[in-house]
Amino acid sequence: MSANSHGHTPAAWTGVTIAFIGFCVAGAFVVMAKPAGFLAGMAVVVLGGVVGGVMRMMGYGMVPKRGTQPQPQSQS
Repeated sequence: MSANSHGHTPAAWTGVTIAFIGFCVAGAFVVMAKPAGFLAGMAVVVLGGVVGGVMRMMGYGMVPKRGTQPQPQSQS
């Protein structure tokens, strides 16, 4: 498994960091019994996923290896 570089990209690190911050914010507001703060934290978690996906589309994600793309099926 040491040859696997899954998740070692700027897109992955950024998305996970933002989502982790949102998770911490949501958790703190759960303890304080503040639903609006909890929902704001969960919105930050979702934002982390969106930011990571956008960065991947911009080319900051993992580049697929050759031959890993599915080949189109021929119609017979």
